[in-house]
Amino acid sequence: MIRRGYVDVSFGQLHYAEAGQGAPIVLLHQTPRSWDEYREVIPLLAGSNRVIAFDTAGYGNSDTPPAISIEAFADAAAEACAALGLGPACVVGHHTGGVIAIDMAARHPGVVERLVLSSTPFVDAAARERRSSRPPIDDVERTDDGSFLVDLWNCRSSFYPPGEPELKERFVLDALRNLDLAEEGHRAVSRYRMEDTVGMIRQPVLLIGAAKDPYAFGELVHFRARFPEASVAVVEEGMVPLMERQPDEVASHILEFVGASR
Repeated sequence: MIRRGYVDVSFGQLHYAEAGQGAPIVLLHQTPRSWDEYREVIPLLAGSNRVIAFDTAGYGNSDTPPAISIEAFADAAAEACAALGLGPACVVGHHTGGVIAIDMAARHPGVVERLVLSSTPFVDAAARERRSSRPPIDDVERTDDGSFLVDLWNCRSSFYPPGEPELKERFVLDALRNLDLAEEGHRAVSRYRMEDTVGMIRQPVLLIGAAKDPYAFGELVHFRARFPEASVAVVEEGMVPLMERQPDEVASHILEFVGASR
């Protein structure tokens, strides 16, 4: 059974979903989702582990930090891990969650025992330059007639498979919960200086690539160069909604990595 709760951090509370017992696995979602991104993955991991999926600060039902940045997201998650008494955990991040996980592993190494980066963007000076002129992903303007809801739906259409509208429904529900911040997580990624932190990581790393993810799959080559000893798993039919569509495959890779790292 998945249980829900809140944990106090310095600026308010983070919301989380939890299941299972044992060695902790922490799950961090993409922008602008919530713990719901991992709804199908949690039970698969919880048979042998204590699994905690946080709502990133400012998203889902978590309070918003004073300033939006990857560092603020990572600090809040690290605080929450300590407050829950997790001890060193396997931290899994998907898209924005992967960038947050990198910052946690670098600046809060006592919290992160091993690291799983799923469809994670690699953000160095060249990437920041490219992103500076890239159109927004989830930035929509409210309108009286509600047409912005269609805009929000359509902005993700090319990343989601046809014939599975329930996946975009889940995205829209999460985005509406914190619509003013829907694009801010992407902007935080685009500002992040990953070159200052990625070299600090000493934990074992698993890289998961979704082969049909147009935003992130090409980034895998950069991480393989940075972490030549990392384990690598490619999900051939994986797209941006990887966790919802291939939970069994993702969970299998994570559990194998966790078992091999012990």
